[in-house]
Amino acid sequence: MDILQYTEEHRIFRDSLKRFLAKEIVPHIEEWEEAGIVPREAWKKMGDQGFLAMNVPEEYGGLGADFLYSVIVTEELTRTNSAGLAAPLHTDIIVPYILAFASEEQKHKYLPGCVSGDIITAIAMTEPNTGSDLAAIKTTAVEQGDEIVINGQKTFISNGINCDLLVLAARDPGEENPHAAVDLYLVEAGTPGFEKGKKIKKVGWHSQDTAELYFTDCRIPKANRLGDKGTGFLKLMMKLQQERLVCVIGAVAAAEYMIEITIQYCKERTAFGRPLTKFQNTQFEIVEMATEARLGRTFVDKLIADHMEGKNIVVDVSMAKYWTTEMACRTADRCMQLFGGYGYCEEYPIARAWRDIRVTRIFAGTNEIMKTIAARFMGL
Repeated sequence: MDILQYTEEHRIFRDSLKRFLAKEIVPHIEEWEEAGIVPREAWKKMGDQGFLAMNVPEEYGGLGADFLYSVIVTEELTRTNSAGLAAPLHTDIIVPYILAFASEEQKHKYLPGCVSGDIITAIAMTEPNTGSDLAAIKTTAVEQGDEIVINGQKTFISNGINCDLLVLAARDPGEENPHAAVDLYLVEAGTPGFEKGKKIKKVGWHSQDTAELYFTDCRIPKANRLGDKGTGFLKLMMKLQQERLVCVIGAVAAAEYMIEITIQYCKERTAFGRPLTKFQNTQFEIVEMATEARLGRTFVDKLIADHMEGKNIVVDVSMAKYWTTEMACRTADRCMQLFGGYGYCEEYPIARAWRDIRVTRIFAGTNEIMKTIAARFMGL
């Protein structure tokens, strides 16, 4: 029996998404890679077809769909071999903060736009000198009457240029406890004092609008704090399980995609008068990669099932995040080797896949942090 029980509705959704991506997204990927950004129209089209924030309840304009719909979107977007349209970040990492912690008024204000694609979200945690250590952030949020005054800088913010709504992590400089000092705030684009910097040039993820963000005496209503004062760090910890699970789903799907296109290439490419797949080295390489991908698939499917049952899988997800992303990077390197010199050319899809997969070992908490988390829970 399969670990995950997809229904006919899930299959119809996947088929519909595949057709949409083939028609509306894939033909434009090269153009977006050159431009360094995915146009807002693409987000709007995703929303119009019901492919954004599917988990949002119907009362806020969503489908009220289960997490398997998110799994499908992550997998199928990964198979387009482009990371620019960061819908899983929007749907499964940022919108859940609004769903879980925003007021009813804020939910009715923002969630319908998150579903329709009229509102693109981003989350701002990382700073120039602070990455995985969230308690050490320097961006400040100071209460002044009914307002919060924000000062600081964020970097490596995905959707940073396109974003309309930001979930921002900032600290109260008057609070000595670094964990109790952190809170999360909703900040709208266009708020005076909130400035978007230029797009960051990256080795991969060329069409993803990753940017620096600046806050200079940026004033927002105190009501824009998500939840009670001093609870931001706990909220971040609560939601990181799903964030890292989304990374795992994408890593396994990427490995499967790379193996698929490599097998196809090796069947068509000949050397010494026969296809590359007829050489023992090629066979062994592909079988070894396929075995690792199959192990990763079994691992991630079990984690998805446990997550949907509400289980605490922080340790297992940390292990999976480091292992699957390392596996996907190994797969990318081995697949490129089988492509030979052509694999290093941009016209072949393995080149982009090889470039884009590397960052997965860094974001959502570096793999070293993942091992540290697991070690702590293991009592080491």
